[in-house]
Amino acid sequence: MEITKKKTNTVEIICKNTNITKEYPLGTSLYEICADQNVRLSERIIAAKVNNKLRELDYEVFKPKIIEFITIEDSTGHSMYMRSILFILFKAVRDLYPQASLHIEHSLPLGFYCEIQALGEDLNIEHIEAIQNRAHEIIALDLPFERKQILTPDAIEVYKKNRLFEKVALFETRNELYTSVYTLDNVANYFYGYLVPSTGYIKEFYITKYFNGLLALLPKKFKELKQNTNSKSFIKESENGGSKLFKIFQEHKDWLDILGVPYVGTLNKVIEYKAIGQIIKIAEALHEKKIAKIADEINLQKDCKLVLISGPSSSGKTTFCKRLGVQLQVLGYKTVEISLDNYFLDREFTPKDIHGDYDFESIDTIDIPFFNQQLLALLNNEEIESPEFDFISGKKKNSGKMLKMDPKSILIIEGIHALTPKLTLDIQNKFKYKIFVSALTHIAIDTQNPIQSTDNRLIRRIIRDHQYRGYSAKETIRRWKSVRTGENKNIFPYQENADIMFNSALLFELGVLKQYAEPLLRAVPENCDEYMEAGRLLKFLSYFLPIEEKEIPPTSILREFLGGSSFMY
Repeated sequence: MEITKKKTNTVEIICKNTNITKEYPLGTSLYEICADQNVRLSERIIAAKVNNKLRELDYEVFKPKIIEFITIEDSTGHSMYMRSILFILFKAVRDLYPQASLHIEHSLPLGFYCEIQALGEDLNIEHIEAIQNRAHEIIALDLPFERKQILTPDAIEVYKKNRLFEKVALFETRNELYTSVYTLDNVANYFYGYLVPSTGYIKEFYITKYFNGLLALLPKKFKELKQNTNSKSFIKESENGGSKLFKIFQEHKDWLDILGVPYVGTLNKVIEYKAIGQIIKIAEALHEKKIAKIADEINLQKDCKLVLISGPSSSGKTTFCKRLGVQLQVLGYKTVEISLDNYFLDREFTPKDIHGDYDFESIDTIDIPFFNQQLLALLNNEEIESPEFDFISGKKKNSGKMLKMDPKSILIIEGIHALTPKLTLDIQNKFKYKIFVSALTHIAIDTQNPIQSTDNRLIRRIIRDHQYRGYSAKETIRRWKSVRTGENKNIFPYQENADIMFNSALLFELGVLKQYAEPLLRAVPENCDEYMEAGRLLKFLSYFLPIEEKEIPPTSILREFLGGSSFMY
């Protein structure tokens, strides 16, 4: 008996915001579904998650979908909103100064630091006011952000015409048949990720002079600037060259310009020309030189007995600690190394966050009394047995590793809470040297798309968690929001108290990491919330050509995540 499939001109849509399941004609847009179901949220709706993929509101449905509309309150929506602000800023600069170009350099706690080529150090308050006024005019016109998929050779010609030559290099090496082009009135550009429907969706736009450029404020920081003196003092720091964080970003930006690989497109060209081996050697040599210089600085601190190394998750603190130990030994010191990860409370006593997940970023995860007992014993030249924490069982165990200091020893302690005052409250500052390590990604996709350092660290952590802690990419992504919340609360507030900062990012590393991360990200199932983030990271990694790891030395910070290190962890 032949079974005939019944044709239908409708499709079933489940809306999570309203808990309504309804049939719609094929080709119905998200705009129309939102209006029909009268979806009302706390802020204006700017996009939707469709089967756990982000979609713009003009997206049309032709198959059954589960839809959740989002606003700027959603982290994904917030990123869309900020990209849209930056496109408006780009257009405002082009409208006022046709020969100039806006370069979005990197993110800072309050927003994005930008420079305007062709104005450079001549940029002044009058320029800032003119740009801000023009941006407000663009917002008032409610101009649409239009996205088109066109053949990549045609897109490259559009980018050439708009003097976006870093994008030309990027798409000449990406090997995609079609490429997206966004237009705003008469200006074309490309942004890594979707934008809001039109400029009228932007409620607040604020820029301020910062260093030799300007700071485009994050929407959440606009009110804080008006009310919070900390934000005002952050901006005022630019008069003295900026914060330590800003200075290290600028230092590495200048270094990449000298090396000739500031953008992913130029890096990909180096890979195509088979010259990446030299870049790896130079990047690793820079790390070694920086670490040796830090050891020299410690040597000048005659009272120093305790080196404290802090930094956010997956910043490479452990390998940095070991490499610093080697450099200190070159100077004649004996080093004793302790990882705070081995002083975690047993899992059953670990505090939880408001969502019921283990809060590993809290200082209260550390067995502080036991740690201080061992710390003081070491400083009194007594012998201790250091613990070892088993992340799979979630328990401390005896390591059999005996530690002892003598008058020529330096104790190196690394962990995310190493700079938290509560940890070493009883030790005088003159005996401490404080280091903050973070992977501050300095290579950018192009001049309008800097790479978020958090993405670099998340990819490192996905690989490490899979290899050494038995977690899937889904589990790591699920925990990441809690990790970031904990970092902002417990780690980053102390970074400017460090004596020095070290940037552990390697400009070539994402080309290496992609080969490890992509299979793990593809394994994230579509029916979970983490699927959208996995898809975003896969798209991000698609911009990089793969790099073989054979030339990465066994002492590299990257080996902490890939394996193959000559250090014992």
